[in-house]
Amino acid sequence: MSVPDWMSQGYPHIWLPYTQMQTAAPPLAVVRSEGSRLTLADGRSLIDGVASWWTACHGYNHPHIAQAVAAQLQAMPHVMFGGMVHEPALRLAQRLADCLGPGLDRVFYTDSGSVAVEVAMKMALQFWMNQGRAERRRFLSFRGGYHGDTFGTMAVCDPEEGMHSAFRGMLIEHVQADLPRDEASLKALRACLEREAAGLAGIVLEPLVQGAGGMLMHEPQVLRDLRALADEFDLLLIFDEIFTGFGRTGTMFAFEQAGVRPDIITLSKALTGGTLPLAATVASERIFEGFLSEQAGHALMHGPTFMGNALACAAANASLDLFEREPRLAQVQAIEAGLRQGLAPCATLPWVTDVRVMGAIGAVELPAIVDLVALKRRLVEAGVWVRPFGRIVYLTPAFTITPDELAQLTAAICQVLAQGAP
Repeated sequence: MSVPDWMSQGYPHIWLPYTQMQTAAPPLAVVRSEGSRLTLADGRSLIDGVASWWTACHGYNHPHIAQAVAAQLQAMPHVMFGGMVHEPALRLAQRLADCLGPGLDRVFYTDSGSVAVEVAMKMALQFWMNQGRAERRRFLSFRGGYHGDTFGTMAVCDPEEGMHSAFRGMLIEHVQADLPRDEASLKALRACLEREAAGLAGIVLEPLVQGAGGMLMHEPQVLRDLRALADEFDLLLIFDEIFTGFGRTGTMFAFEQAGVRPDIITLSKALTGGTLPLAATVASERIFEGFLSEQAGHALMHGPTFMGNALACAAANASLDLFEREPRLAQVQAIEAGLRQGLAPCATLPWVTDVRVMGAIGAVELPAIVDLVALKRRLVEAGVWVRPFGRIVYLTPAFTITPDELAQLTAAICQVLAQGAP
């Protein structure tokens, strides 16, 4: 098939993420998006099963978001957030605080999820430093967790299962533990905290689903246990909802299912409906007040150049409009039912070890994927864009996907996996 000039001329100069470019197949050239479909330069149309790394919750090209961004572009695309503010950012901050509920009141904007987690960690560390507790300089995180690709966030990812083991000797050593899923692991975690709490600033967790670690799911009771332990040992509890936030697990935010609240929460990915980069670190008033002082050095010393970008904030406000006006959580419930039904045949395959579903997340786990390139190619040939990783073939579709499109996605996965162990 013919390759467009921009592909043949530009590809030799690009560096792709998570890709060994010496051996990888060339990426797909995409020219249009609409709803849950991606149109390729060669004319093929694929159903997107992962919503562009979990971001396009309303589907692609939603007219309400597009109109909001176009209007903001005409008025003011960006202005520095140092010494200036603007309506889209302040209105969004108010709305996020309202959505999150009492106790999460102060919004700090960044450009990506990794940096939002970095800021959360920095807030926690400096909170204790401002109180003369500089010895509290490490974090407790969990095996199977993933929190980003920057050096600070790599240090709280799973050191074995994650993608950052090569950097281990260069990273700060934090405390890793198993999630407290039962009495034995809860007892082990308590013993760990009894040894380590004096030097810890906080606990970092992806609530309900550890996403890039393998779509690993846990019960709301885990969050309740961690909240109780954080209170007992006077630690800050940080929920990383970059993946789980904005409806993905069936509630607007995953922590709602446990009836507990973190001290700091991080948000990104679906925040703008998959249109523009934006992230937020939202802290309690207690954390914010820990930075108020006559000493200039007690201020949070962080400020991305494009912090509070007006275009991105306009997109995020429009995305929140859609959550208010359209039945997104009901759509997630329908997707959950469709995923359970559609992926169920995979559980009968001898080379499948688990099939799990929560909200608009479906995962099929295998002992291993031997030829990931071939598996991806077979899925594309089946008319779907699905990006397996590790041992997982997963779906995280747009909430607006049609029942027929969802059925085609699950059928493609079942058919491809039924052809043999990948």
